[in-house]
Amino acid sequence: FIFRCCNRLDRDTSGLTVVSKHLVSGSILSTMTKNREVHREYLAVVKGRVTPSSGTICASLARKEGTIIERMVDFEHGEEAITHYKLIREANGHSLVSLKLETGRTHQIRVHMSYINHPLLGDEIYGPATPAQFKNLRGQTLHARILGFKHPRTNQYIEVEAPLPPYFVDLLKTLKK
Repeated sequence: FIFRCCNRLDRDTSGLTVVSKHLVSGSILSTMTKNREVHREYLAVVKGRVTPSSGTICASLARKEGTIIERMVDFEHGEEAITHYKLIREANGHSLVSLKLETGRTHQIRVHMSYINHPLLGDEIYGPATPAQFKNLRGQTLHARILGFKHPRTNQYIEVEAPLPPYFVDLLKTLKK
């Protein structure tokens, strides 16, 4: 059968994505995502201690000139992008944060966290070079942990949670006080 991805994850981001095995369901789920009816929560490890410990980043995003991959904050020409964040814990110069997307722009979390001077650990595009002690990371430390939505046929609310991959669990051990 043909499956349809109804949302996307950046390359090297672990976790959940919604996949439909029917054209009509895929269309409904894609529309739900665009209409902000899909709950998405991520975990990320970022540089520094995030202050304030919770907040909302409202910074429009646009494609960076001269590249098809990179995005940047652009209040004049960008599309609305809203990310809610909350500090979970901090240690050793890094923070574990929970992030909830209100919108879903390409690289939104990565650009927003870099914009507030807390780039994701391992993000070679929007952050500094990965420190030597973390060279085993496979890209940015971003995990799509929770997805919630109404089933397109039954209208029943479904919420699923993905366990952290082993490399992420090992990294979090360094953030314990």
